[in-house]
Amino acid sequence: MKIKLELFGASRDFSAKNYLEFNINGQLEIKDFRKEIINYLNKNFKGNEDFIKIVKTSAFCSEDNQIINDNFKIIKDQKIGIIPPIGGG
Repeated sequence: MKIKLELFGASRDFSAKNYLEFNINGQLEIKDFRKEIINYLNKNFKGNEDFIKIVKTSAFCSEDNQIINDNFKIIKDQKIGIIPPIGGG
């Protein structure tokens, strides 16, 4: 199954594009998808701790623009958005 991860905010530094694509065998939950994204970061950005922190603290949204929790099951090809926390002063 193909998952297109749309990148928002600080996560846009993960790619020159505004998305990443993952090919996954079988269904998985968002908590497992976080691990897939971290594996990508470890491989492509030598374990950049700032990037990993972004993934660990981000919210995710479905194709319907609904915030989804870590138990949300991805069961088909779809787009998922990663929404990092926004800091301000």
